[in-house]
Amino acid sequence: MDMSDTFEALSPDAVLSACEQALSPIGFEPVVTPYNSYINRVFAVKSDNGDRYIAKFYRPGRWTRAAIEDEHQFLLDCADADLPVVAPLALEGGGTIAESAGFLFSVYPFRSGRTFDINSDDDYRRLGALIGRLHGVSRRRAAPNRLTLHPVDLTLRMCERLAASPSMHPEFASEFLDLSTDVLNARSDEFSSFETIRIHGDCHRGNILDRMDDGLLLIDFDDMMNGPAIQDLWLLLPDHMKLCPRERDLLLDGYTQFSTLDERSLSLVETLRFMRIIYFLGWCETQKDDQLFREKNPDWGTRSFWVREMEDLHYQADHI
Repeated sequence: MDMSDTFEALSPDAVLSACEQALSPIGFEPVVTPYNSYINRVFAVKSDNGDRYIAKFYRPGRWTRAAIEDEHQFLLDCADADLPVVAPLALEGGGTIAESAGFLFSVYPFRSGRTFDINSDDDYRRLGALIGRLHGVSRRRAAPNRLTLHPVDLTLRMCERLAASPSMHPEFASEFLDLSTDVLNARSDEFSSFETIRIHGDCHRGNILDRMDDGLLLIDFDDMMNGPAIQDLWLLLPDHMKLCPRERDLLLDGYTQFSTLDERSLSLVETLRFMRIIYFLGWCETQKDDQLFREKNPDWGTRSFWVREMEDLHYQADHI
Protein backbone atom coordinates (compact mmCIF):
# COMPACT_ATOMS: atom_id res chain seq x y z
CA MET A 1 0.00 0.00 0.00
CA ASP A 2 1.48 3.36 -1.00
CA MET A 3 1.26 6.54 1.07
CA SER A 4 -1.71 7.83 -0.87
CA ASP A 5 -3.74 4.67 -0.24
CA THR A 6 -2.71 4.77 3.42
CA PHE A 7 -4.10 8.28 3.90
CA GLU A 8 -7.26 7.51 1.97
CA ALA A 9 -7.90 4.76 4.52
CA LEU A 10 -7.88 7.31 7.34
CA SER A 11 -11.64 7.41 7.90
CA PRO A 12 -13.57 9.82 10.15
CA ASP A 13 -14.23 6.95 12.55
CA ALA A 14 -10.48 6.24 12.74
CA VAL A 15 -9.75 9.91 13.46
CA LEU A 16 -12.37 10.12 16.22
CA SER A 17 -11.25 6.85 17.77
CA ALA A 18 -7.63 8.05 17.87
CA CYS A 19 -8.62 11.36 19.50
CA GLU A 20 -10.80 9.66 22.09
CA GLN A 21 -7.99 7.31 23.06
CA ALA A 22 -5.39 10.07 23.16
CA LEU A 23 -7.49 12.52 25.20
CA SER A 24 -9.45 10.08 27.36
CA PRO A 25 -11.87 10.57 29.08
CA ILE A 26 -12.93 13.39 26.72
CA GLY A 27 -15.70 12.38 24.31
CA PHE A 28 -16.20 13.86 20.85
CA GLU A 29 -19.07 14.80 18.59
CA PRO A 30 -19.36 12.50 15.52
CA VAL A 31 -18.17 15.20 13.08
CA VAL A 32 -14.69 15.41 11.52
CA THR A 33 -13.72 18.39 9.34
CA PRO A 34 -10.67 17.93 7.07
CA TYR A 35 -8.32 20.90 6.61
CA ASN A 36 -6.13 21.62 3.60
CA SER A 37 -2.75 19.96 4.17
CA TYR A 38 -0.70 18.40 1.41
CA ILE A 39 2.02 16.58 3.31
CA ASN A 40 0.13 15.41 6.40
CA ARG A 41 -3.57 15.03 7.16
CA VAL A 42 -5.20 17.54 9.51
CA PHE A 43 -8.71 17.40 10.97
CA ALA A 44 -10.84 19.59 13.23
CA VAL A 45 -12.88 17.83 15.90
CA LYS A 46 -15.13 19.07 18.72
CA SER A 47 -15.55 17.57 22.16
CA ASP A 48 -18.91 16.90 23.76
CA ASN A 49 -18.47 20.01 25.91
CA GLY A 50 -17.79 22.23 22.87
CA ASP A 51 -13.98 22.51 22.99
CA ARG A 52 -12.36 22.40 19.55
CA TYR A 53 -9.15 20.55 18.67
CA ILE A 54 -6.90 19.95 15.68
CA ALA A 55 -5.66 16.40 15.09
CA LYS A 56 -2.56 16.10 12.91
CA PHE A 57 -1.67 12.72 11.36
CA TYR A 58 1.86 12.57 10.01
CA ARG A 59 2.73 11.22 6.60
CA PRO A 60 4.30 7.78 7.07
CA GLY A 61 8.02 7.76 6.34
CA ARG A 62 8.54 11.54 6.27
CA TRP A 63 9.62 12.22 9.84
CA THR A 64 10.81 9.84 12.51
CA ARG A 65 9.23 9.99 15.94
CA ALA A 66 12.43 11.58 17.22
CA ALA A 67 12.23 14.31 14.56
CA ILE A 68 8.63 15.08 15.50
CA GLU A 69 9.65 15.21 19.15
CA ASP A 70 12.26 17.85 18.24
CA GLU A 71 9.52 19.95 16.59
CA HIS A 72 7.27 19.56 19.62
CA GLN A 73 10.08 20.46 21.99
CA PHE A 74 10.67 23.66 20.05
CA LEU A 75 6.98 24.54 20.33
CA LEU A 76 6.92 23.74 24.04
CA ASP A 77 10.04 25.87 24.58
CA CYS A 78 8.32 28.72 22.75
CA ALA A 79 5.14 28.35 24.80
CA ASP A 80 7.17 28.35 28.01
CA ALA A 81 8.67 31.66 26.89
CA ASP A 82 5.18 33.10 26.20
CA LEU A 83 5.70 33.17 22.44
CA PRO A 84 2.46 33.08 20.43
CA VAL A 85 2.49 29.51 19.09
CA VAL A 86 0.12 26.55 19.32
CA ALA A 87 1.87 23.83 21.33
CA PRO A 88 0.84 20.16 21.19
CA LEU A 89 -1.21 18.76 24.05
CA ALA A 90 -0.01 16.12 26.49
CA LEU A 91 -1.70 12.84 25.55
CA GLU A 92 -2.85 9.78 27.44
CA GLY A 93 0.15 7.68 28.41
CA GLY A 94 2.56 10.62 28.37
CA GLY A 95 4.26 12.65 25.66
CA THR A 96 2.75 14.60 22.78
CA ILE A 97 2.80 11.88 20.11
CA ALA A 98 0.49 8.88 19.93
CA GLU A 99 0.01 6.12 17.38
CA SER A 100 -3.21 4.73 15.97
CA ALA A 101 -3.81 2.43 13.02
CA GLY A 102 -0.17 2.80 12.00
CA PHE A 103 -0.14 6.60 12.06
CA LEU A 104 1.81 8.88 14.36
CA PHE A 105 -0.41 11.80 15.36
CA SER A 106 -0.67 14.75 17.74
CA VAL A 107 -3.49 16.95 18.99
CA TYR A 108 -3.55 20.73 19.38
CA PRO A 109 -6.04 23.20 20.80
CA PHE A 110 -7.92 25.00 18.03
CA ARG A 111 -6.80 28.57 17.34
CA SER A 112 -8.18 30.78 14.60
CA GLY A 113 -6.99 33.99 12.98
CA ARG A 114 -6.60 35.76 9.68
CA THR A 115 -3.53 36.28 7.54
CA PHE A 116 -1.54 39.22 8.85
CA ASP A 117 -1.79 42.17 6.46
CA ILE A 118 1.31 44.38 6.44
CA ASN A 119 0.11 47.97 6.16
CA SER A 120 2.72 50.05 7.96
CA ASP A 121 6.32 50.34 9.04
CA ASP A 122 5.33 49.16 12.50
CA ASP A 123 3.89 45.97 11.00
CA TYR A 124 7.32 45.05 9.61
CA ARG A 125 8.88 45.84 12.97
CA ARG A 126 6.30 43.61 14.69
CA LEU A 127 7.20 40.74 12.38
CA GLY A 128 10.90 41.26 12.97
CA ALA A 129 10.37 41.38 16.73
CA LEU A 130 8.34 38.14 16.63
CA ILE A 131 11.15 36.30 14.81
CA GLY A 132 13.73 37.85 17.10
CA ARG A 133 11.89 36.48 20.13
CA LEU A 134 11.60 33.10 18.40
CA HIS A 135 15.34 32.92 17.80
CA GLY A 136 16.02 33.90 21.38
CA VAL A 137 14.32 30.62 22.29
CA SER A 138 15.95 28.76 19.37
CA ARG A 139 19.40 28.99 20.89
CA ARG A 140 18.39 27.32 24.17
CA ARG A 141 18.87 23.78 22.84
CA ALA A 142 19.64 21.79 19.71
CA ALA A 143 17.36 19.75 17.41
CA PRO A 144 19.62 16.83 16.50
CA ASN A 145 16.95 14.85 14.64
CA ARG A 146 15.82 17.59 12.25
CA LEU A 147 17.25 18.50 8.86
CA THR A 148 20.00 21.10 8.59
CA LEU A 149 19.59 23.69 5.85
CA HIS A 150 22.84 23.46 3.90
CA PRO A 151 23.40 23.81 0.13
CA VAL A 152 25.33 20.56 -0.28
CA ASP A 153 24.40 18.33 2.63
CA LEU A 154 20.67 18.86 2.14
CA THR A 155 19.77 20.64 -1.11
CA LEU A 156 22.26 19.02 -3.47
CA ARG A 157 21.30 15.59 -2.13
CA MET A 158 17.67 16.47 -2.95
CA CYS A 159 18.75 17.48 -6.46
CA GLU A 160 20.43 14.13 -6.99
CA ARG A 161 17.31 12.25 -5.92
CA LEU A 162 15.08 14.40 -8.12
CA ALA A 163 17.35 14.00 -11.14
CA ALA A 164 17.14 10.21 -10.78
CA SER A 165 13.38 10.08 -10.11
CA PRO A 166 10.59 9.30 -12.63
CA SER A 167 9.33 12.86 -12.05
CA MET A 168 12.34 14.29 -13.89
CA HIS A 169 11.87 14.64 -17.64
CA PRO A 170 14.97 13.01 -19.19
CA GLU A 171 15.59 15.99 -21.44
CA PHE A 172 16.41 18.17 -18.41
CA ALA A 173 18.08 15.81 -15.94
CA SER A 174 21.67 16.73 -16.81
CA GLU A 175 20.97 20.46 -17.09
CA PHE A 176 19.14 20.46 -13.75
CA LEU A 177 21.88 18.59 -11.92
CA ASP A 178 24.75 20.53 -13.53
CA LEU A 179 23.22 23.92 -12.71
CA SER A 180 22.37 22.92 -9.14
CA THR A 181 25.77 21.40 -8.52
CA ASP A 182 27.56 24.53 -9.74
CA VAL A 183 25.45 26.93 -7.67
CA LEU A 184 25.32 24.91 -4.46
CA ASN A 185 28.95 23.81 -4.34
CA ALA A 186 30.06 27.40 -4.90
CA ARG A 187 28.17 28.60 -1.78
CA SER A 188 28.84 25.71 0.59
CA ASP A 189 31.82 27.21 2.42
CA GLU A 190 30.00 30.50 2.98
CA PHE A 191 27.12 28.75 4.77
CA SER A 192 29.52 26.95 7.06
CA SER A 193 30.77 30.26 8.46
CA PHE A 194 27.43 31.20 10.07
CA GLU A 195 25.72 30.02 13.24
CA THR A 196 23.15 27.24 12.86
CA ILE A 197 20.12 27.40 15.17
CA ARG A 198 16.61 25.96 15.37
CA ILE A 199 14.47 27.85 12.84
CA HIS A 200 10.83 27.78 11.76
CA GLY A 201 12.01 26.99 8.23
CA ASP A 202 8.87 28.07 6.35
CA CYS A 203 8.28 31.50 7.84
CA HIS A 204 6.18 33.22 5.17
CA ARG A 205 3.23 35.52 5.78
CA GLY A 206 0.69 32.72 5.40
CA ASN A 207 2.10 31.11 8.54
CA ILE A 208 1.59 34.23 10.67
CA LEU A 209 -1.98 34.88 11.76
CA ASP A 210 -3.47 38.04 13.17
CA ARG A 211 -5.70 37.32 16.17
CA MET A 212 -6.57 41.00 16.53
CA ASP A 213 -6.65 41.85 20.27
CA ASP A 214 -4.66 38.68 21.03
CA GLY A 215 -1.80 39.68 18.70
CA LEU A 216 0.11 37.61 16.15
CA LEU A 217 0.25 33.82 16.07
CA LEU A 218 3.09 31.84 14.44
CA ILE A 219 1.84 28.52 13.05
CA ASP A 220 2.92 25.42 11.07
CA PHE A 221 6.32 24.29 12.35
CA ASP A 222 6.22 21.13 10.22
CA ASP A 223 9.29 22.24 8.22
CA MET A 224 11.18 23.27 11.36
CA MET A 225 14.89 22.63 10.86
CA ASN A 226 18.36 23.82 11.79
CA GLY A 227 19.82 26.64 9.75
CA PRO A 228 20.96 30.27 9.55
CA ALA A 229 18.69 32.80 11.26
CA ILE A 230 18.23 34.81 8.06
CA GLN A 231 16.07 31.99 6.60
CA ASP A 232 13.21 33.01 8.90
CA LEU A 233 13.38 36.65 7.78
CA TRP A 234 13.83 36.84 4.03
CA LEU A 235 10.53 35.11 3.21
CA LEU A 236 8.71 38.00 4.89
CA LEU A 237 10.08 40.49 2.35
CA PRO A 238 7.90 41.53 -0.62
CA ASP A 239 10.61 41.07 -3.28
CA HIS A 240 14.30 40.34 -3.81
CA MET A 241 16.23 41.94 -0.97
CA LYS A 242 18.03 44.51 -3.10
CA LEU A 243 14.64 45.75 -4.34
CA CYS A 244 13.16 46.32 -0.87
CA PRO A 245 15.91 47.73 1.39
CA ARG A 246 13.43 49.75 3.43
CA GLU A 247 11.34 46.73 4.41
CA ARG A 248 14.54 44.79 5.14
CA ASP A 249 15.76 47.49 7.51
CA LEU A 250 12.41 47.64 9.29
CA LEU A 251 12.41 43.87 9.82
CA LEU A 252 15.95 43.98 11.17
CA ASP A 253 15.09 46.90 13.43
CA GLY A 254 12.39 44.82 15.10
CA TYR A 255 14.48 41.64 15.10
CA THR A 256 17.53 43.12 16.79
CA GLN A 257 15.46 44.31 19.74
CA PHE A 258 15.34 40.66 20.84
CA SER A 259 18.11 38.79 19.03
CA THR A 260 21.39 39.32 17.27
CA LEU A 261 22.03 38.82 13.57
CA ASP A 262 25.32 38.61 11.72
CA GLU A 263 24.43 40.98 8.89
CA ARG A 264 26.98 39.29 6.63
CA SER A 265 24.39 36.49 6.43
CA LEU A 266 22.24 38.76 4.23
CA SER A 267 24.48 37.57 1.41
CA LEU A 268 22.92 34.09 1.77
CA VAL A 269 19.42 35.16 0.82
CA GLU A 270 19.48 34.64 -2.95
CA THR A 271 21.11 31.24 -2.51
CA LEU A 272 18.42 30.38 0.03
CA ARG A 273 15.80 31.39 -2.55
CA PHE A 274 17.40 28.99 -5.05
CA MET A 275 17.43 26.28 -2.38
CA ARG A 276 13.77 26.88 -1.60
CA ILE A 277 12.82 26.15 -5.21
CA ILE A 278 14.58 22.79 -4.89
CA TYR A 279 13.01 22.09 -1.50
CA PHE A 280 9.56 22.78 -2.93
CA LEU A 281 10.20 20.34 -5.79
CA GLY A 282 11.32 17.71 -3.29
CA TRP A 283 8.20 18.42 -1.21
CA CYS A 284 6.04 17.83 -4.30
CA GLU A 285 7.88 14.61 -5.09
CA THR A 286 6.92 13.14 -1.70
CA GLN A 287 3.20 13.54 -2.49
CA LYS A 288 3.12 13.00 -6.24
CA ASP A 289 0.97 9.87 -5.88
CA ASP A 290 -1.72 11.52 -3.74
CA GLN A 291 -5.03 11.91 -5.54
CA LEU A 292 -5.44 15.53 -4.38
CA PHE A 293 -1.96 16.44 -5.61
CA ARG A 294 -2.57 14.82 -8.99
CA GLU A 295 -5.83 16.73 -9.38
CA LYS A 296 -4.24 20.09 -8.55
CA ASN A 297 -0.99 19.49 -10.49
CA PRO A 298 -1.88 17.51 -13.63
CA ASP A 299 1.30 18.62 -15.42
CA TRP A 300 3.72 17.54 -12.66
CA GLY A 301 6.82 16.03 -14.23
CA THR A 302 5.86 16.85 -17.84
CA ARG A 303 8.17 18.53 -20.29
CA SER A 304 6.29 21.84 -20.07
CA PHE A 305 6.56 21.73 -16.28
CA TRP A 306 10.34 21.29 -16.38
CA VAL A 307 10.73 24.00 -19.02
CA ARG A 308 9.20 26.46 -16.54
CA GLU A 309 11.21 25.14 -13.60
CA MET A 310 14.50 25.38 -15.44
CA GLU A 311 13.71 28.95 -16.49
CA ASP A 312 13.05 29.82 -12.83
CA LEU A 313 16.24 28.13 -11.63
CA HIS A 314 18.39 29.87 -14.26
CA TYR A 315 16.77 33.20 -13.42
CA GLN A 316 17.47 32.74 -9.73
CA ALA A 317 21.02 31.53 -10.34
CA ASP A 318 21.67 34.79 -12.19
CA HIS A 319 20.71 36.70 -9.02
CA ILE A 320 23.22 34.92 -6.78
